[in-house]
Amino acid sequence: MRLVFAGTPETSVPSLKALLDSSHEVAAVVTRPDAPAGRGRKLVPSPVAEAAEEAGIEVLKPVKASDPEFLDRLRAISPDCCPVVAYGAILRPAALEIPRHGWVNLHFSILPAWRGAAPVQRAILHGDDVTGAATFQIEEGLDTGPVFGVLTEPILPTDTTGDLLGRLAVAGAALLVDTMSGIEAGVLEPRPQPSEGVSHAAKLTPADARVDWTSPALHVDRLVRACTPAPGAWTTFRDTRLKLFPVRPVPDAAGDGEPLAPGALRPGKDRVLVGTATHPVALGDVQPQGKRRMPAADWARGLSLTDKDTLA
Repeated sequence: MRLVFAGTPETSVPSLKALLDSSHEVAAVVTRPDAPAGRGRKLVPSPVAEAAEEAGIEVLKPVKASDPEFLDRLRAISPDCCPVVAYGAILRPAALEIPRHGWVNLHFSILPAWRGAAPVQRAILHGDDVTGAATFQIEEGLDTGPVFGVLTEPILPTDTTGDLLGRLAVAGAALLVDTMSGIEAGVLEPRPQPSEGVSHAAKLTPADARVDWTSPALHVDRLVRACTPAPGAWTTFRDTRLKLFPVRPVPDAAGDGEPLAPGALRPGKDRVLVGTATHPVALGDVQPQGKRRMPAADWARGLSLTDKDTLA
């Protein structure tokens, strides 16, 4: 089939490359406009744009997918189908009706669970044991269209969003190619999503990523992993922000002395414990504001901690 691929972040790139290596023709790529990045805030192309340019494919960067110029160009390209992976813009009927097989999205959950912008983050935060990916026909509703195919993926106890999304991006790329081939062969019909089991995955904001040490250790662990690498879990120490990387619940630390109050610190030779509503957690790496990432034990050795020092 003749395709126009839509995607933006790094997690979209495996699907683009898999389609380029398939029997299908990728005629063009649609991605978000160049965005400022780095300390200099220079405009840089998206990872999908870079991959497409490297492959010598036309790149379209509409500000809105409803822009008349973009729609005219899409009609001129005349794609059979538009596969989508994390494009990041709303698609209106004027765009949806152009390809004869519509737009087919690869979503990183088992629909109808975790419809929305942050399915992997929400699955980890919720404590799900299994997640997956699904290909579905895009319609005007948010991730509500009928489903072509599904795969499953276990969530490991130490998985961060980055870990899990990396695996799903690779496995999902194969699913997307298979979906395109099934549509082309006329052997794949989408099935409506069940009306039961619907959940929504709102984006996690930096405010959401602040650790509440009065929560149970299990929740603290899940929150930090869900927010790694973005938006990045954090807390405050001496009124300055401290970025947190994955922590480890330590149920057997209760015998290491007096119980730790939520947020209270107990540095040791090779670990730093922090109190929660239940048992402590051992900090992993931390990154003080304006400094490099480092193991928590190294961070603590450079401080003169007092009984009044806590994380908040």
